[in-house]
Amino acid sequence: MNLVDYSHSLVSIIPPVVALVLAILSRRVLLSLGAGILLGALYLNDFSFNHSASYLGGTIKGLFISDGGVNTWNMSIVLFLIILGMMTALLTLSGGTRAFAEWAQTKIKSKRGAKLLAAFLGVFIFVDDYFNSLAVGSISRPVTDRFYISRSKLAYILDSTAAPMCVLMPASSWGAYIITLIGGILVTHGVTEYTPLSAFLTLAPMNFYAIFALAMVFVVSWFQWDIGPMKKHEMAAMHGRGFDEGGDVDEQAKDLTEELEITESEKGKVGDLVWPIIILIAATFFFMIFTGYQALAAEGKPFAILGAFENTDVGKSLCLGGLFGLVAAIIPVFRQRIVFKEIARTLWVGAKSMFGAILILLFAWAIGSVIGDMNTGRYLSTLVQGNISPMLLPMILFILSGAMAFSTGTSWGTFGIMLPIAGDLAGATDIALMLPMLAGVLAGSVFGDHCSPISDTTILSSTGARCHHIDHVATQLPYAMSVAFVSMIGYLVLGMTDSLPVAFIAAITTFIMVCVFFAWLSRRTYQPIVKS
Repeated sequence: MNLVDYSHSLVSIIPPVVALVLAILSRRVLLSLGAGILLGALYLNDFSFNHSASYLGGTIKGLFISDGGVNTWNMSIVLFLIILGMMTALLTLSGGTRAFAEWAQTKIKSKRGAKLLAAFLGVFIFVDDYFNSLAVGSISRPVTDRFYISRSKLAYILDSTAAPMCVLMPASSWGAYIITLIGGILVTHGVTEYTPLSAFLTLAPMNFYAIFALAMVFVVSWFQWDIGPMKKHEMAAMHGRGFDEGGDVDEQAKDLTEELEITESEKGKVGDLVWPIIILIAATFFFMIFTGYQALAAEGKPFAILGAFENTDVGKSLCLGGLFGLVAAIIPVFRQRIVFKEIARTLWVGAKSMFGAILILLFAWAIGSVIGDMNTGRYLSTLVQGNISPMLLPMILFILSGAMAFSTGTSWGTFGIMLPIAGDLAGATDIALMLPMLAGVLAGSVFGDHCSPISDTTILSSTGARCHHIDHVATQLPYAMSVAFVSMIGYLVLGMTDSLPVAFIAAITTFIMVCVFFAWLSRRTYQPIVKS
């Protein structure tokens, strides 16, 4: 099929922009994504309805079938979501969720503690962003619910610790992928003073967005600043718990038992939740290393941890780890001799609870395919060409990568496009600025992906928190934009001085100023309701 080439046309950004604007205005995600998909198909096929229909059929088929076989990546993620939904439902049925929440209330005495628990878990579980959002959400949600914290605030904590942490760690699926790309760039430009790993570790402190996004999570959690739309959701979560019967009720602040219509066992223990989660994490980590080892062995390469992460099969590892966690979650249910009919119904209810998220994810993947065919990323990358001062390039690449990841919904895709371009720009202007430029791309890609309603990581963060997807996007935006401003200042100073310490001091100073503004804004607009 011959598609129209929009790689040098402003038209290439129309479908994603339409989808994004409609999603924000209408709050109907599937309708908005569907409109963007349909519009892109019409543009690509010169508004031929027959060819557009054929193209859409091929795109939908590609979600499930690839290269004559099952699309293992997509289907493994879908299967993992279903397994996790089942596991979460079983943890509720066994009473483990309730027991853990009651235990946590004896150890965690405040909303601040509940938020910090979620933040610390997000930092420590860094092997993969999908796994991070879903696993940490499952652990933290019972505790944050008991302390009347909105699901939107939990989703912000999940999203702001998942990708930012993964992009900083070499022993993660993100780190391995980025190290591979950097290795090719260094070879292309004859840079020998760094190995791919040492280059990654050197530019990690330059990833201002990831660093300050993590810092913002802890600062916001500690001082309990609720800015913009987040204030409404935090107030509604409190009102929905009966503290103000006349208040607005946050639909996302319901107990999991109410959402899933599952009767919790009175015999649940803390270990009924903790051990399945630990087994899920340990098994997933093991299979990520094991599948990477298998890939290395097949190529005759020696085993190395980073090499294993570079070659791991993330989807397969998630599914296998999920199955181990599911088995661990069902053991307490059998121990309590709950009737099989109730177990089967719970498994179905848990799987069904994920269908909405799966449908949004499928639509997001479909529009991602359309955007790829529209060459949106390639068009945006042409905007950095021309006579631009080298000292401005780290900041410009941060902004452009953010726009690309926001409009395409993929940070990994943005990495693949923009990192080589950043390498080429550094080679053509100032090779000393290569690492700052690469860092700008990494940071901008995480920022754009962080804010995008069509990003799969954003979708899975709202899924992990079980909150409305657009609510998560809207409430997270003020925090993300403030961190992006801090990052822009850092990259501007880094490009002008070529000094990381000076740039970091400038970024820290800006971050403190933003925090002071947030503190003033929070005091001015928000009178918290205190639990009696």
